[in-house]
Amino acid sequence: MKAKPSMSRTACCYDNAPMESVFHTLKVELVHQRRWATRQEARRDLFAYIEGYYNRRRIHSALGYRTPEQAERQMA
Repeated sequence: MKAKPSMSRTACCYDNAPMESVFHTLKVELVHQRRWATRQEARRDLFAYIEGYYNRRRIHSALGYRTPEQAERQMA
């Protein structure tokens, strides 16, 4: 993925909105649903959720009801 750093003016609320949406979804769909015994377990599950589900299978309305992987492939 080709990420671009944010370079807008100070206190621009639109810069953080996409990441805040990702973190909200992550918390609702995974984090608040369970507890982990170790950090390693948490890291493994977070990685599996983001790379295995969120980016590959979860559709997003902002992407025209496509997965991030599909949208990125289509833009390439």
